[in-house]
Amino acid sequence: MDRPTNAFTPPELRRLRSLKDPHGIQRLLDDMPYHLADTAWSPRRVLRENTSHCFEGALFAAAALRANGYPPLILDLEADHDTDHVIAIYRVHGHWGAVAKSNYTGCRYREPVYRSLRELALSYFDVYFNLRRERSLRTFSRSVNMARFDPRGWMTTDDHLWYVAEYLFTIRHHRLFTPAMIRNLHRLDDRSFRAGCLGRAEKPTP
Repeated sequence: MDRPTNAFTPPELRRLRSLKDPHGIQRLLDDMPYHLADTAWSPRRVLRENTSHCFEGALFAAAALRANGYPPLILDLEADHDTDHVIAIYRVHGHWGAVAKSNYTGCRYREPVYRSLRELALSYFDVYFNLRRERSLRTFSRSVNMARFDPRGWMTTDDHLWYVAEYLFTIRHHRLFTPAMIRNLHRLDDRSFRAGCLGRAEKPTP
């Protein structure tokens, strides 16, 4: 176990380690309400508030993976006419999986069955769409080891972690589709759209 996890208090660390594995981490994220505030909380703050959105959920999952013996890796999925989606990634016997928080049904957990990060990213294609029902996923980043941000105390700080989001904008992303493929994409059918939005949190109307 790496020493940076000692930044957590003993009760916090026990809570993270009690999750045991990626699927346990995903279950906790699924049980958390999804919040729509414009925040970038640290994993400690997520643990305290018991709520998160996509970006915060991925960073929390990276810290929880670290507490359970995995490297704290994240990956950015970039979309067109839509928001990016950040996921925490892990590897078992050479195959990739993911832990993620999402406001959409299909953009969450992935079992470790994908031979490459490209395969993993493509597994989100059909379920990654905007409210115009357009399949919006376009690129994926290289993996980012969150240990690079240890000097800034990313796991336990009370400050927002916008610098991590800004860093993700600067790194190389790999294109998944050709322009011709994108031009020929069809919109989601009604049943798939409704299934993908099941349980979706929305801001209350004024």
